[in-house]
Amino acid sequence: MTEKIATRQAYGEALVELGKEYDNLVVMDADLSGSTKTAMFGKEFPDRFFNMGIAEQNMYGAATGLALSGKIVCASTFSMFATGRAFEVIRNSVGYTEANVKVCASHAGITVGEDGASHQTFEDIALMRTIPGMTVVNPSDAVATKKLLRQIVEMDGPCYFRVGRSAVPVFYSEADEIVLGKGNLVRDGRDVAIIATGIMVNEAFEAAKTLAAEGIDARVIDIHTIKPIDEEIIIKAAQETYGIVTAEEHSIIGGLGDAVAQVVVKNAPCKMAMVGQLDTFGESGKPDELRAKYHMTAADIVAAAKSLL
Repeated sequence: MTEKIATRQAYGEALVELGKEYDNLVVMDADLSGSTKTAMFGKEFPDRFFNMGIAEQNMYGAATGLALSGKIVCASTFSMFATGRAFEVIRNSVGYTEANVKVCASHAGITVGEDGASHQTFEDIALMRTIPGMTVVNPSDAVATKKLLRQIVEMDGPCYFRVGRSAVPVFYSEADEIVLGKGNLVRDGRDVAIIATGIMVNEAFEAAKTLAAEGIDARVIDIHTIKPIDEEIIIKAAQETYGIVTAEEHSIIGGLGDAVAQVVVKNAPCKMAMVGQLDTFGESGKPDELRAKYHMTAADIVAAAKSLL
């Protein structure tokens, strides 16, 4: 059975590992450290951990000050509260000053589950993509989370780092190369390309296996870095297959689908279909049931791929 680990759990563990190496790494949280898993860092390095309370705008303002004073800052809360409630501060304080702040947001997408529509964020990637100079990262599993977090901590400048609530299959091995800004070819194929991000990478791979049983050869690409996006791997997919399906646990408006379409329309126009949250809010329920209801499963990717062929 494939091991399942939540990417937020991997995030918390990685912070502790990085804290031992970087004595200028500071972690902040908006009174959700048990859920975001930053409590692990707080226990290990109490003098470098700050619980800012339910005051997200203040947290990102303070994070900017610390960053401009020479610290590397990972500031966490739920995705809805980071990108929604604190957007103006992230834009004007973090983005405009190019501060070395990592907006590490957890509980993104429909798999927040029982917390319901108020907490299920489908707009966060779209919002963060619009901020000049903001790197946007959405890892697919625990291994990718740890590898990519290290790279964003080691880079200078603002970043949005998106992790989830639910346990997901561990897709990569420690030996796999995962590089910030470079997409990963998970499975090669000539008929259709499935370009996915976050937890939908595993769904894309499962969809490819189903399609293979029906004689359809699907290429699967993991775009963990949505900005800056790997144009080369996308253009190659557009040129070498009959069409592209994008898959994301995010609105199809402004997310991965739009980012891929911008690359395709300029360089190699082809048929496209998008799997993701449609123009609707979510609701309270179990994560797997919600993904099925809102059409973010391997079966939905299979249907989209067939529609192109």
